[in-house]
Amino acid sequence: MHSTTVPAPPVELVVLDMAGTTVADDGLVEAAFEAALPDHTPEAAAYVRATMGESKITVFRHLCGDEDRAQEANRAFERAYARLVDEGRCAPLPGAEDALRELRAQGRTTALTTGFSRDTQERILSALGWREAADLVLCPADAGGRGRPHPDMVLTAALRARVSSVAAVAVVGDTASDIRSGLSAGASVAAGVRTGAHDDDALRAAGATHVLDGVADLPGLLASREG
Repeated sequence: MHSTTVPAPPVELVVLDMAGTTVADDGLVEAAFEAALPDHTPEAAAYVRATMGESKITVFRHLCGDEDRAQEANRAFERAYARLVDEGRCAPLPGAEDALRELRAQGRTTALTTGFSRDTQERILSALGWREAADLVLCPADAGGRGRPHPDMVLTAALRARVSSVAAVAVVGDTASDIRSGLSAGASVAAGVRTGAHDDDALRAAGATHVLDGVADLPGLLASREG
């Protein structure tokens, strides 16, 4: 008997992270963190790097240990990040805009997600001229308040896109929390990219199905995967 390779079922929805995946980070997150907690310890800075991609308020709750302090630190972080965006320190990663267009041309729904607040996300989208770049735009508040590594944003996008199955979802991001979020949601593709916070080892340890040089490689990966 001859064995045949059965193409994977088509991906109907692609959920893409923003900072570090489609948007150049360029140290903005760490700079905003330093502004929010100027007296931070080296251990706190390491924790911020390790939890890149997660909801920022969740990170500050861990670091501050007090809800009021966490909320104030989060507001200071958002203000600092907004200033950096307004200063022009925000740009698409190479190939990101073409990838978003190509994914749509392939007939796939696209969703941009973030661990930032809605205000910060909107500011980034405006700075980039990306208001119409994706079909869906989600922040933790759009999914009941829980950000990554929980699956909520991915599942919310899947419901809004009316996918036939969670297996018809692909998730791509630069952090372990992006990968865990996708896998927890049941996505058949949870791809890491090398353009952001975490390296190959961290992405693969989180369970990445693929590790790509950048998001520009994603449309080709999905097309070849489907035969």
